[in-house]
Amino acid sequence: MSGIATFSRRTAALYCCACTAVLILSPPATAQFPFDVPYVPTPQVVVDEMLRVANVGPRDFVIDLGSGDGRIPITAAKKFGARALGVELDEHLIFQSEESARQAAVEDRVTFLHQDLFKTDISRATVITMYLLPAVNRRLRPRLLDLKPGTRIVAHDFDLEDWKPDRKVTIRKNVFLWIVPAKVAGRWRMRVMLPGGERDFEFELRQRFQEIDGLARVEGRIAAPLWEPKLDGERISFIMVDTADADNEASLYFLGRVGGNAMEGEARRGVGKAQTTVKWRAVRVGS
Repeated sequence: MSGIATFSRRTAALYCCACTAVLILSPPATAQFPFDVPYVPTPQVVVDEMLRVANVGPRDFVIDLGSGDGRIPITAAKKFGARALGVELDEHLIFQSEESARQAAVEDRVTFLHQDLFKTDISRATVITMYLLPAVNRRLRPRLLDLKPGTRIVAHDFDLEDWKPDRKVTIRKNVFLWIVPAKVAGRWRMRVMLPGGERDFEFELRQRFQEIDGLARVEGRIAAPLWEPKLDGERISFIMVDTADADNEASLYFLGRVGGNAMEGEARRGVGKAQTTVKWRAVRVGS
């Protein structure tokens, strides 16, 4: 994405003059803006860093929301081998982007849509790039959170408010990376075969974006905290203490993937030579 996009420089200049007249002739509270955001190009060094931080590669499909002159989709294809789609409201910038893609010899892997980004299907994206104003980010955030877990979202300058980025770097500008988290809040139940016999576990997870915590019960005993819970897209990890055998307590290290109302993976019990590894699967039984 080359910048916050919706109208050309000439249009922007005329628009600024019009806005000045409106501000002079009308009370500030009545001033209306015809577009969500202006077009401001993103420096190429920042474009490169956004795509690097998002770990873009040949298997990715990048959708740039507000693609401006097309430099982010074109760079994603030319330097990182990805397929890309740019979404832009300014028809003149679409023409410019298509010509730039031809000159870069990536027109077979990059397309541009003259369309409102809020009317665009973004569900196919593995990476979303954007440079949009805070109010637009706020409107867009619910749709981003509904994307497939693991989808990477990268932006610069403006963040997503209380949805903290998973990573932030500064190369001339602040570049933010978010990884869409799986929805794991609720009550979960599982049965695991351990060296001392089967154990019934029930645990409850609370979630705020990618941040989670929770409580667990082993064989119906008093609830104890989950230790070191982490959620990275669809990957989840946490530690429980197996208290069913009071004489032989040990930590259980769970690592797995979330898929809808189920999660599964491997669990390690104990450490060192006493360590054993077992499979586990949990299902959601309540919200």
